[in-house]
Amino acid sequence: MLGVGIVGIGFMGMTHFRAYKKVRGARVVAICTRNPRKLAGDWSMIRGNFGEPGRKNEDLSGVNKYTEFREMLRDPAVDVVDICTTSHLHGQMAIQALKAGKHVIVEKPIALDLNEARRMVRTAEAVGRKLLVAQVLPYIPEFAFVLEAVRKNRYGRLLAGHFRRVICRPDWSADIADPEKTGGPVVDLHIHDNHFIVLACGVPTAVCSTGTIEGDVVTHVETVYRYGDGGPALSATSGFLAQQAREFSSGFELYFEKASIFYDGPPIDGAGIPLTVVTGKRTQRPKLRASGPEDWFAGELSQAVRVITKGADPGPLDPRAACVALEMSLKEQASVRSGRPVSIRGV
Repeated sequence: MLGVGIVGIGFMGMTHFRAYKKVRGARVVAICTRNPRKLAGDWSMIRGNFGEPGRKNEDLSGVNKYTEFREMLRDPAVDVVDICTTSHLHGQMAIQALKAGKHVIVEKPIALDLNEARRMVRTAEAVGRKLLVAQVLPYIPEFAFVLEAVRKNRYGRLLAGHFRRVICRPDWSADIADPEKTGGPVVDLHIHDNHFIVLACGVPTAVCSTGTIEGDVVTHVETVYRYGDGGPALSATSGFLAQQAREFSSGFELYFEKASIFYDGPPIDGAGIPLTVVTGKRTQRPKLRASGPEDWFAGELSQAVRVITKGADPGPLDPRAACVALEMSLKEQASVRSGRPVSIRGV
């Protein structure tokens, strides 16, 4: 049984804490936060843009509690450090934990700086510990269906498509709204779609983006991914420009040789498009496993446990894919500012 120590008890830390209750082979043995109310189990101030808010009396029985990260690293019961702090701390904390002999699961983005992200990967390799990056999109049923369809060539080649991920400006956390701590919406939000595109289609040769800028922050992007001859024609929309009546929306429209696949969710006033496959004149609604956010995160954390305990392929948790997704996000912002396409190096 792997002992997990979660550092950072905000929305993501709370989500991971609850998801571990559905994960076989691991349990949370420690948490680390400087907030005394959270250490006492009062998580009522925590909320996000999906799932349930925090509770007044979270059950923390049997969980060691720390205010200092270095103290949690000395806990022999902690085999795995799960980093759910704001993004600007991901790199330094992951490297500390790896050097302390712990395996590491880090929430997206892997880091805010690409050189630091690559240093994290090198450190994990040098010390012989696992570094896994939690980017949940491939574990959401609609996206999992599409990823399998692309990889198995179920409907022929993917020819073209568009992804969308837009939220209203977050007001539920001072940290999440601070671009110095999160990298802004392109790195914090849009990186999900970049990561998914890399998993499904590989690394593009370049990105070409337009967008909106407030101060020094790119708040919205419209991106075209360049794959060259024979590659899919892909684009994406993402940012913080939505109104509060629909604080979060995500979807895609994808065009294969033998089918078109659509998804628009979550619904607003009953409107939306559940996952729909169109083949010729026939429309199908694939039956998906019923699930919610805790199931999605339990799925990715279960995969992490298998990687650490059984040597399973990291799949979507591979930090190298996370590095590419970060590079794409950073270079999209550079493209918005320069007005020119920017090449992607990849791993």
